[in-house]
Amino acid sequence: MQEHDQHEPAARTPHEVLARYRRAMLDKSADDLADLYAEDAVHEFPFTAPGFPPRFEGREAVRAGYRAAWGASPARVEAIEELAVHDTGDPEVIVAEQVVRASLPGGPAFAVPGLLVLCVHDGLLTRVRDYLDASGVATAGR
Repeated sequence: MQEHDQHEPAARTPHEVLARYRRAMLDKSADDLADLYAEDAVHEFPFTAPGFPPRFEGREAVRAGYRAAWGASPARVEAIEELAVHDTGDPEVIVAEQVVRASLPGGPAFAVPGLLVLCVHDGLLTRVRDYLDASGVATAGR
């Protein structure tokens, strides 16, 4: 396994973390994504699909989970359409409405709507609730 930058990040706002999160998705980089998380962060999937875990506990579980999922899928994220980003009463929490536009090699393009609730403390994700349309992902390209 490669060494990753474990230095504390410069203070990043939730909006900056969201931008980096999306960049990691576009690059299909499990390492870049995981490096946005605190060591003991939790990433939850309230709408799960068969064979997919309901949560990842810890940065390394996020890294391993996304590495496995993205490695097993030929789907490629082409764009992330931001519908809205909502600030909340808590300056460490934002809610992002988005549509992930993706494609399969030789297959049709598809869109998966989702909602992310990001909790960021000291520039790192501490909790993510990822309301991804799991059924849309499971049937993509069919």
